[in-house]
Amino acid sequence: MSPSPTYKILLIEDDPLIREELHTLLSNIGYTVNSITNFDTTLDHVRSFSPDLILLDINLPGQDGYTLCTSIRSFSTVPILFITGRNTAMDELQALTLGGDDYITKPYNIPVLLARINLLLRRYNTASEEIYQIEYKGVRLSLVAGTLSFGPQEIELTKTELKIMHYLFTHPNEIVSRLELVEYLWDNEIHIDDNTLSVNIMRIRDKLRSLGAADLIQTKRGMGYKI
Repeated sequence: MSPSPTYKILLIEDDPLIREELHTLLSNIGYTVNSITNFDTTLDHVRSFSPDLILLDINLPGQDGYTLCTSIRSFSTVPILFITGRNTAMDELQALTLGGDDYITKPYNIPVLLARINLLLRRYNTASEEIYQIEYKGVRLSLVAGTLSFGPQEIELTKTELKIMHYLFTHPNEIVSRLELVEYLWDNEIHIDDNTLSVNIMRIRDKLRSLGAADLIQTKRGMGYKI
């Protein structure tokens, strides 16, 4: 399901791994996403891209996020969501005082981040709607509700199951190794081992079977999983 209208989000984040993760996540649920890579021309990029929302880090090369926020506010009222590893009350207060609309710390929880983005877009765009679903082969993954649905049937996922399915849904037609999944979960503060991954995959398959979509996840022996 794609946003209607298609909203534009600008990422101002210097960590390439986080930038790529956010770009993939937001693109896959239908946003038009643009990322800053040349931080010398950030303000020109804001003007030319005219985003509906900016995701802004604080620690950046050249001007920091606080300075950029002040500069952006001199010509634009675009909502700004700070995403940063700086987690003190003073950092948050300064970000909001300088014109930021919201503040979330890393490592962020994906459903919470998406809910915050949706809230800001609804606040500034009355036509915004609940859009956080990824659909593949008729199976719908709701990132905010944490559910899988197929036809009229719907079933809830645990936090770990949601993360696993999100990763598989954002890598369709690719073989995802077990090690890749374990490392992704650890990066997102879910500490599981190979055996626990097997248990979670088994539970997800049971849930898919109950929905009538038993064949969604394929096992590629010695390689990993694929949808």
